[in-house]
Amino acid sequence: MSTIAKQNHRGAYHFSPRENWMNDPNGMVYFKGKYHLFYQHHPFGTTWGPMHWGHAVSRDLVAWEELPIALEPDEHGMIFSGSAVVDRRNTTGFFGEEPGLVAIFTHHAEGTGSQPPVQCQSLAYSMDEGRTWTKYEGNPVLRHDSYIDFRDPKVFWHEPSAQWVMIVACGQTVCLYRSPNLKDWTLSSEFGEGIGSHDGVWECPDLFPLPVEGAKDQSRWVMLVSIGDHPGFAEGSRTQYFIGEFDGERFIPDASSRENVRWLDYGRDNYAGVSWSDIPAEDGRRLFIGWMSNWKYANLTPTNGWRGAMTIARELRLRECNGDIVLIQQPVRELEAYRKPVVSLENVDATAAAKRLSGLRLESFEIVARVRFPDSSPGEIAFRVRAGAGEETVIGYDAAAAEIFVDRTRSGIADFHPSFACRHSAMLEEAPGQLALRIFVDRASVEVFANGGRVVMTDLIYPDHASTGIFVAADDERLRIEALDIYDLSV
Repeated sequence: MSTIAKQNHRGAYHFSPRENWMNDPNGMVYFKGKYHLFYQHHPFGTTWGPMHWGHAVSRDLVAWEELPIALEPDEHGMIFSGSAVVDRRNTTGFFGEEPGLVAIFTHHAEGTGSQPPVQCQSLAYSMDEGRTWTKYEGNPVLRHDSYIDFRDPKVFWHEPSAQWVMIVACGQTVCLYRSPNLKDWTLSSEFGEGIGSHDGVWECPDLFPLPVEGAKDQSRWVMLVSIGDHPGFAEGSRTQYFIGEFDGERFIPDASSRENVRWLDYGRDNYAGVSWSDIPAEDGRRLFIGWMSNWKYANLTPTNGWRGAMTIARELRLRECNGDIVLIQQPVRELEAYRKPVVSLENVDATAAAKRLSGLRLESFEIVARVRFPDSSPGEIAFRVRAGAGEETVIGYDAAAAEIFVDRTRSGIADFHPSFACRHSAMLEEAPGQLALRIFVDRASVEVFANGGRVVMTDLIYPDHASTGIFVAADDERLRIEALDIYDLSV
């Protein structure tokens, strides 16, 4: 991240703005060799305010170059969340023979007097690879007469029906629209009543197909829906997902999605994430990034001169587990190019591993571990990271409870909100006796990927800069660490 000066708690390999406020990722699109990341940005303060679209680009999803602001508020209101696509067929008529970028976003106008806010969908287009943008003179292109919350459009080209599809958040549901040209929209269906979590307002939806690993010619559609913070729920804002079928107009969830709430991430700090558009077919990945914060305390986090960061970029996959199809997240492979080997161990117990880690000091790093528990062991293994005088973040697995957990109760600065210091966990039942972990630690975060991304936990932490110790311990001496690799990731 060479173009952005490092400040207190700024991640070494997580994107954050040079200064001032950032929240939801927006408009992620791949075009002419670059990944574009737009984002909700208040350029004049470090708390949420009049929303603009900030802009950054990368060639590898790790090192980002921050560019000038892309979209500013206008007579229609602030620039809320949305998406971007490559209009390869010039369906809009904005372009000539060369394709260009089209941003589809929510205009938000505050109400006057007793009137509620007005949210509607609008367009902007770019002919110079996203450097400058022209707002469509016919904005807004989509209104709704009754929904107060009507925002965060995600648009994609649906090849089987040869049309654009928009999924947009509508309070406690999402609506699906279709269009031949991104300008004229027809309502197709509505989804969400009586299904999933409704603990907060629905926001930032996404919809895309994925193949099912190991199942030839089998694929499903995945819908992501984030839910906003509600005072009655300690978890705050988070993201759920549904799996089903989509025919160009309607999404039909499968049985597991109808019966269970499925969380994308079991930590507290992965919100409003959506996927990149227009990834080349020869790449074939579904790439995702989220805002690494939580509306419970997003305006209060103890950074200086800036506030808000993104998660690491991830690849989303579908996998069959115990007869059910589930969403898997894995760190993008590009991160491996930044590894600097520090420790490599094989077939040791936790005591021997702890001796090897004694004296090791790292600030931004990755742990890759493979652990085998003895039969019927009720044991626990835990890694303590960013440890120092009275501080530590604990990441572990409790075999008796079959739970992955993150404990940040003593992780550093935590007094800015009563819900921040906490321990939370998630069930990890498959592959009993075996555990695979990838743990990404940075100056202000931990991201845990368990058993190939079956369970993921993302959490902010704010340790002292001197808290850089790493420790491992287990309460069953028979436990074997089959492999342990630690890499410095000080990009």
